[in-house]
Amino acid sequence: MDLNNTNDCLINMTTLRRNISFPAPLSVPTLMIALLSSTSFIIGITANGLYLWVLRFKMKKTVNTLLFFHLILSYLISSLTMPFKVTSYLQGNHWSFGIAACKVFNSTFSLGMFASVFILCAIGLDRYILTLHPVWSQQHRHTRQASLTLLGIWIFAAVFSIPYLVFRETQKDANGVVTCKNNYALFNSWQSQESQALRKGVHVTLFFSRLCLGFLLPLFTIIFCYSRVAQKMRQRGLIKSGKPFKVMVTFISSFFVCWMPYHVYQGLLINETHSLAIKLTLILTAITVSFNTFFSPTFYLFIGENFKKVFKDSMVALFESFLHEESSLEQSQNLSTIKLV
Repeated sequence: MDLNNTNDCLINMTTLRRNISFPAPLSVPTLMIALLSSTSFIIGITANGLYLWVLRFKMKKTVNTLLFFHLILSYLISSLTMPFKVTSYLQGNHWSFGIAACKVFNSTFSLGMFASVFILCAIGLDRYILTLHPVWSQQHRHTRQASLTLLGIWIFAAVFSIPYLVFRETQKDANGVVTCKNNYALFNSWQSQESQALRKGVHVTLFFSRLCLGFLLPLFTIIFCYSRVAQKMRQRGLIKSGKPFKVMVTFISSFFVCWMPYHVYQGLLINETHSLAIKLTLILTAITVSFNTFFSPTFYLFIGENFKKVFKDSMVALFESFLHEESSLEQSQNLSTIKLV
């Protein structure tokens, strides 16, 4: 063996290692967010898909089934954005899907968020009208009116999502890392003083509009509706146990707990400081949003005995049908084998 050649080889390998830019190891928060989002996507797509199937094909079309069908659909739409977010996190927040996907990803999440909170408001108002105005409800509460209301909700949700489609852009830094972020100054440069001032003003305006329309107004509406419903039910003596109150409290609490961290995180981003508070709030937001994707539909649907029964019967029938098809396939294969023999 030639010693000089061996030394040259070792020197070349060392130089090669120095020149290669290995990706930095992922942090624990990043791995946690990626794991939570992946789990939320898998469970959310599977569970919400089954819920939609039961509501659409196995249950009678009523105002309730319409409201909950569109509510689950809004959660399913939000779940579709998870793979893009997970991939970006695992690549060190590098966005590799282009500017069109960047815009669609952000606006789709906003569409699902606004639609879900507006539909939750509609469900609360529906319970309010049903309990406090039963005569009017009997005359006007029909599937046609519910369909028109839901159409209006989706239109409003789409309109409120337009700014998050317009302002979203990709930015490439000196290291070649592309990020998908909001440029509230639109066509102005990213770094000029005028651009910074304009961006800050638009950012604050959009934050407060999202906070008021997407959280505070729906929260106060839900609290008002269920408080009045509980009060009226107590006055009429319709409550014989504490279960309805627990359901209402859980309904309100789940909405508050699931969406509050998200809006706090968005508020902290206005100052654009990478503090510990932002990192912790980001983790908490990932937990609550992921939890909300699966927990909320399950809770809202399974508090009704009718849906639980229909869902259980539908799943049993589905598995029986699947097993019957498998058995028939095996029998046909066996017959074919016997004939060949």
